[in-house]
Amino acid sequence: MPRPPELSPAATSIKGSVYSSVLHRLASYHGEVYPLNVGDTWLEPADGCRMEDLTVAAHPGMHRYAPPQGLPPLVDAVVERLRARTGVPLERPNVFVAGGATSGLACVVGAIVAPGDEVLLLAPHWPLIEGHVRMAGGVPVDVPFFGVAESPESAAAAVEAALSPRAVALYVNTPSNPTGRVVPRAWLEALVDLARRRGLWLVFDEVYEDYVWRGEHVPGIALAPERSFAVHSFSKAYGMAGNRVGWVAGPAPAVAEALKLSTHTVYAAPTAAQLAALRILEGAGDAWVARTRELYRGLGEAAADRLGVPRPDGSTFLFLDVAARLDGRGLTGFLEDAADRGLLLAPGPSFGPYPTHVRVCYTAAPPDVVTRGVEVLAALLGR
Repeated sequence: MPRPPELSPAATSIKGSVYSSVLHRLASYHGEVYPLNVGDTWLEPADGCRMEDLTVAAHPGMHRYAPPQGLPPLVDAVVERLRARTGVPLERPNVFVAGGATSGLACVVGAIVAPGDEVLLLAPHWPLIEGHVRMAGGVPVDVPFFGVAESPESAAAAVEAALSPRAVALYVNTPSNPTGRVVPRAWLEALVDLARRRGLWLVFDEVYEDYVWRGEHVPGIALAPERSFAVHSFSKAYGMAGNRVGWVAGPAPAVAEALKLSTHTVYAAPTAAQLAALRILEGAGDAWVARTRELYRGLGEAAADRLGVPRPDGSTFLFLDVAARLDGRGLTGFLEDAADRGLLLAPGPSFGPYPTHVRVCYTAAPPDVVTRGVEVLAALLGR
């Protein structure tokens, strides 16, 4: 049979399974499953903001396309929220509604990265950002940061040591997935100073901004509005991951370019999902977030205490070094042993150069399931 044409290196260089490579082992497992590998929540969205709460009678045209920038009332609500939280006088041209933060970040990267350009990623980092950079023909550069930097000066030095003339952007995820750490204001200010000196774009992934219980979340766009993108998500903040709605904010000319890419890929975020998101920003989500924040905090602290690691500052994750429990099979063997007990964990190499780490999401299943899954992990760790 004739061979097919070659595939794009931009696609073949991207990792496939980033959150678990051992799912197949569950085929022969018949006990309880503890899916702590994917960043999600067991909670349903706030009352009044679920798909079942929307009707065609109340929203004629809800199954039609929305404008590519987003439903105008939702765009306005996002602008109002950003003004209140950042103090930056943003307008409609500074914002568009994305098909989730994942799509929004891909469009941002596509708008600022040319083939051969380098994007510095504070590591460990959200796994899919590496693929976004590769899809744009760019080169992702891991910058060991969380757990390494100890001051504003060392934070900036870590990034500067990785800079080359080909660098065009710095990706900052705070609160951090996977470490649960929050980057302090002084550290962010040092990174902003460096970005201005070296002519870098700043890409702030702030999808967990509502889930901080230690330290302060500082909106990056407030520190450098002329060179910053901020990307947010209704998935993480409001339990709406299946709706695929988020937003992008930044300098108007740059946002216009990112919006072009969004238009040519997803065209527009789902209309019904945008209507639910609008209800959230009109106030229905406030009490939900307040309650959920305390639930998440309690789960994270309990899991950290049981596993003997520092309590998280925010987000919904713990990042553990399991090197002491690895045998000749390496991390793959540890993940297989966990899967054979029904426990799924995200592998450290998905987040950068971390061959002996695993990530735990302590909100991905109901609390009792998470607690039992943490006990399985504690037993594997001998704790």
